[in-house]
Amino acid sequence: MTMSSVQDEDGRIVAPPSMADLATRALRAMILSGELPPGTRLVEAKLTERLGVSRPPLREALQVLAFEGLVVPHPRRGVIVRPLTRHDVYEIVTLREELEAFAVRIGIPVRSPERLQACRDALAAFEQASRDGDEGVFTQRKYDFHQSIVALAGHERVTEAYRALSLQMQLCMALNRSARRDGESLMQNVERHRELLTIIEGGDPEAVLRALADHGHGSFLDAVVDQLDGGTPDSERWLEERRSR
Repeated sequence: MTMSSVQDEDGRIVAPPSMADLATRALRAMILSGELPPGTRLVEAKLTERLGVSRPPLREALQVLAFEGLVVPHPRRGVIVRPLTRHDVYEIVTLREELEAFAVRIGIPVRSPERLQACRDALAAFEQASRDGDEGVFTQRKYDFHQSIVALAGHERVTEAYRALSLQMQLCMALNRSARRDGESLMQNVERHRELLTIIEGGDPEAVLRALADHGHGSFLDAVVDQLDGGTPDSERWLEERRSR
């Protein structure tokens, strides 16, 4: 890959990405696509060969991903993809749902054409990622679409709270995608979100809340969470209640 100067979307000359930047992007995509699932040990020798980089830029990339919370150092196993426990999933999913529900209640019907257009733009980017077939980018664009829904509320603190969960949610989304991969194509996943946007455009907050409640956690909880360790009384009670609905 050439390292000469490149242009950004506005035609401005920008510095090319460094090898560490490229390694960071590649590893992030592998994690968010589910290719490197939570708990995977990241072996430097294998990754340098896989990515075509030397150890210094790889270690720099791992430091960036550790700062982002996607990988963690482990005393005996080296660096691993951040594990998710059953209790982690319980906390991430319940907080996500509460933030989305709050945003829907105060943001729908949508009073800002610009905010609604941002949802449409996010869906278009999500669809393009599905056409490109890049599952790492696909997961990121899916999160972006959901964040655009939260932003409909025009409530900056709720948006910031949602953004703080970004990578943790994307890890859950990657696990969710792994549960659906055999039964749902990328474009079918996009179509589910297109239907959600249509309901949002309809302006009925209760209809949106019902759609979100039925949006896709079921297969995730049934097919993936039982494979995770680290349950607590709270998480087990929550799972039992969800499955009894």
